[in-house]
Amino acid sequence: MADWKEIKVLVEGGKANSGPPLGSTLGPLGLNVANIVKAINEKTKTMAGMQVPAIVMYDPSSKQFDVKIGTPPAATLIKKEAGIQKGSGNPKEMIADLKIEQIIKMAKIKEEGLSGRTLKEKVKQIAGTCDSMGVMVEGKRAVEAMKDISAGKFDKKIKEGKTEISAEDMKVLEEERKKLKAEIEERRHEYEAKAKEIIASMEGKEKKEIKTKLHEAEIPEMIIKELLPEEKVEPKGGKAPPKKG
Repeated sequence: MADWKEIKVLVEGGKANSGPPLGSTLGPLGLNVANIVKAINEKTKTMAGMQVPAIVMYDPSSKQFDVKIGTPPAATLIKKEAGIQKGSGNPKEMIADLKIEQIIKMAKIKEEGLSGRTLKEKVKQIAGTCDSMGVMVEGKRAVEAMKDISAGKFDKKIKEGKTEISAEDMKVLEEERKKLKAEIEERRHEYEAKAKEIIASMEGKEKKEIKTKLHEAEIPEMIIKELLPEEKVEPKGGKAPPKKG
């Protein structure tokens, strides 16, 4: 493939078509756009709804081609599966739950980009990322689910490559996500009320001392920063003189 060239494109998983950018880029090169589109869609059908990087390699003389597909980061896949915009800002807060089939699905999508030697090891890697994002697996902290994976609890599903869950399971997961969100909001209000009470009781004290007390009360850092924002440090010598205009 020394003389082969390559073109990088971004396509929607499973929905590439012969229009721009593929058609307008590949057509003038004399390549079979329809076959390339078919190959891309076959390789990206499990990534529906995501923007996927693809590389089309081709021989200018024979017009032969090959397609290589990149994959989004594991965190992006997890957010899509879990129906969340971002991971938890607090490692103690769980914001969503996933079934083992969804973890297997992501491990298969990311297969070439994960360091695990077996699918089981790759499933554990995806679960590890879930834990850092506050996403549970099978109703428990992902770090605990990883122990179940190691113990062989899901060996049958992993061996069979199970990646689909029922509509009922999806409904249960959605309800769980809503419940977790409501619990987080309730805890946030409790933390804010507690923090404001501490701040009021320490009026006149050094900010550093107040922060120490808030940390002792296990108030999340995000709330502390909101209620006690950092003061802007002016440059030495006072404010910089205004620019002449």
